[in-house]
Amino acid sequence: MTAGNKLHEMRQKRGMAAASLAAEVGISRQTIYAIEAGSYVPNTIVALKLARALSTKVEDLFQLEEEETKPAESLEATLLGGGQTAYEGQPVQLCQVDGQLIAAAPDSVDWSLPPADAVLLTKPKSGGRVEVLPFHGRLELGKRLLVAGCDPGISVLARHLRRAGIELVVVNRNSTTALGLLREGLVHIAGTHLRDSETGESNLAEVKKLFDRRSAAVIGFSHWELGLVVARGNPKAVTSIADLKRKDITIVNREKGAAVRILLDAEIAKLGISPKAVKGYDRLTSGHLPAAMQIHSGAADAAIASKSAARVFGLGFVPLLRERYDLVLRKKNLDMAEVQTLCETLGRASFRQELEAMGGYDTSPAGQQFA
Repeated sequence: MTAGNKLHEMRQKRGMAAASLAAEVGISRQTIYAIEAGSYVPNTIVALKLARALSTKVEDLFQLEEEETKPAESLEATLLGGGQTAYEGQPVQLCQVDGQLIAAAPDSVDWSLPPADAVLLTKPKSGGRVEVLPFHGRLELGKRLLVAGCDPGISVLARHLRRAGIELVVVNRNSTTALGLLREGLVHIAGTHLRDSETGESNLAEVKKLFDRRSAAVIGFSHWELGLVVARGNPKAVTSIADLKRKDITIVNREKGAAVRILLDAEIAKLGISPKAVKGYDRLTSGHLPAAMQIHSGAADAAIASKSAARVFGLGFVPLLRERYDLVLRKKNLDMAEVQTLCETLGRASFRQELEAMGGYDTSPAGQQFA
């Protein structure tokens, strides 16, 4: 399904110029044209503003239509040699070199120096206060949003926002920690996938516990798959959580507060398996990609992580559940220009296509506001 719209028809009927409507809604004229052309699907906030500006209902302005998808055609390229062993489904970057299409597989681990603006001069004091020395005398931070979360897919969003002149500063934190940082006012956005065990609903119950009523907005990012990441070909035939009690299986676990740690603890409790019976239960790593890397290196046999993390390293994957990953932010920040651009980007077909191609993502909830 795709979203059709009558924006052009409604705008003409009201005698409103695209520039006037854009100014009233708080978006660019080019965005109005993109919505009318069907190349951009607005988020919930923009759709509500458009309907209000045109004195109509959202459902009269936008309709679900059957989508005629035209799959991309395959191309023949030359795979750049000298790297890791290639596998089907491996992400690659394409580049024209002297008229020849080259496919270059990026390293699973980023060997470059980390991006930075300054260095620490002191250890943290009370309240986490530190002294930093910027690399340049004039501090220019530009348009930045600080995001705490654990979904590797945020890097795709960051690439698309970079084209709009906005930088995402992404810190790897588990869902519980990310929400805590947002509550303290230390980040703009918290990425989370905390599933309510009773209702199966993602994130809303936890957000209601932590934030005052109507103070936080929950914006959909994607549905993704979580499962057991195992070695390529699944040589030890791991098929379920129950296999984690086998003596020949070593896992790598996540820190307390991580959604996958909560999931693991709940599942082994249902099966009556003691954590002490799971080899590697106390071996911790932080993040989906670091967990998958442990499997890739042979240091462990299994870990609960996202399907996208397994795909980055070409590993096996045993699905356990499908859930929604959301972006949570303070409602007072929804009118920030950078946040508006982020929400618009979530609706762009180019962003959605790239994220879904990375594996395990369904972008149907992207840009929807759930609270």
